[in-house]
Amino acid sequence: MYLCEKNKYVATILNIETATKNCSVSIARNGELLALKELNDGNYSHAEKLHPFIQDILEEASIEKKDIDAIAVSKGPGSYTGLRIGVSAAKGLCFAFEKPLISLETLTSLAHSIEVDGVVVPMLDARRMEVYAAVYNKEYYQIREIKAEIIDENSFLDYLNEGKVYFLGDGAEKCKEVITHENAVFIDGKFPSAKEMAQLSYDKYKKNDIEDVAYFEPFYLKDFVVTPQKKKV
Repeated sequence: MYLCEKNKYVATILNIETATKNCSVSIARNGELLALKELNDGNYSHAEKLHPFIQDILEEASIEKKDIDAIAVSKGPGSYTGLRIGVSAAKGLCFAFEKPLISLETLTSLAHSIEVDGVVVPMLDARRMEVYAAVYNKEYYQIREIKAEIIDENSFLDYLNEGKVYFLGDGAEKCKEVITHENAVFIDGKFPSAKEMAQLSYDKYKKNDIEDVAYFEPFYLKDFVVTPQKKKV
């Protein structure tokens, strides 16, 4: 990091997003995207793809790992395994190159993937009719905390009665037949991405809003539950 003539921070940040099935990495300078690589093929391929993706975008942007100013990671909620892989990779790079760690809420990044004149509800799939969700206004200010909640016909009714509510993310898909209010708008094809992390991580970097690398853990929201294997007959 250094200061340019206009006294603005100049920083190159590596962003890592693995909270869902989308394995996504980006490199950005001063919030401007330099390179992005991601794969959302319906499988959790993060263990195989993440480090090659990081190497690919660094080569594309002609940047060495030692020249990165910070590492940003999506902290959750989301897939337990996906979060562990992303956070472990980010912490490893921070330790190896003595760089600061920045964490971003996954739902906040997802909310920033759309621009609408209304309330935004990013959702991540949990189990059955349960989702991880939060509520943001059109300026992306969080107006309701993140919850793990079971969706029914009365979910988000207070917001829906006031105006348009935009639902997005892989958790929104299964809610279409349940939330049928006339003000409900479902936006398909959106998922957490390192693309939206570029500006958000830079904003945190300028404020020195960083984590303790040694003690940082993902935000799981719920305890990890192991499903017992079925006995073979």
